[in-house]
Amino acid sequence: MLILLLLASGKLVSAKDPSQRPAFVLVHGAWHGGWCWQEVARELRLADFVVYTPSLSGMGEHRHMIREDISLDTHITDIINLIEMEDLQNVVLVGHSYAGAVIAGVADRIPDRLNQLVFLDAMLVHDGESLHALQPLEVQGMEQEKIKAAEHLEPFSATLFGITEKEQLEWVSRRLTLQPFNTFAQALRLKNPYCNGLARTYIACINPQLPVMKKMAEEAQLNAGWTYYTLNTGHDAMLTAPEELTALFIKLVN
Repeated sequence: MLILLLLASGKLVSAKDPSQRPAFVLVHGAWHGGWCWQEVARELRLADFVVYTPSLSGMGEHRHMIREDISLDTHITDIINLIEMEDLQNVVLVGHSYAGAVIAGVADRIPDRLNQLVFLDAMLVHDGESLHALQPLEVQGMEQEKIKAAEHLEPFSATLFGITEKEQLEWVSRRLTLQPFNTFAQALRLKNPYCNGLARTYIACINPQLPVMKKMAEEAQLNAGWTYYTLNTGHDAMLTAPEELTALFIKLVN
């Protein structure tokens, strides 16, 4: 009855109306899936935010659908389609690690639906660059053989991502999947300036800090166009420091 009265009076406006708040779309990195955001997503939802944690094509629960033609463009399209099908506006688009390239591609195509970009210890991939070309030389050598043979890229040990606690290490290791090789081999193509005029934040994970991410963090830190933060944890901050990361996400929208 109360709802009917409010509808009739045109006053059905909630202080927690999700359409008036940013929605979070959290995009996982290489070899991961939407599963890695469980704790962060739970905390954001408790704070009344709408949250999506998609798994990219061929990864996570879609690992059985991995194919040679899955590319960086495929993953960019995954996120664009999610945002458009769910009719999301005012999106805080977060990309972890590899997904820095993904969210840069999304911003290039649908900036009007986005609130801001958050690069979580992420690769800063510019127009004409590929993930493969930005890796350290020794990693490039290992990847090149896989790419030439059209073999998907095998995950590194979860310890590289800063996971040290035994139970969590086992949990993560069971969930890491192959990475479609063309997601690293294909160059990112942008039609607009990088980040397309959107507000952008870089969050560097510094304990320990991966060498390739140190270069990315320095690029953001030295560029006046960025907001820059650090977290005293390893690369997979959503798993090793979920409360601190969630608090930082909320800070960015308040």
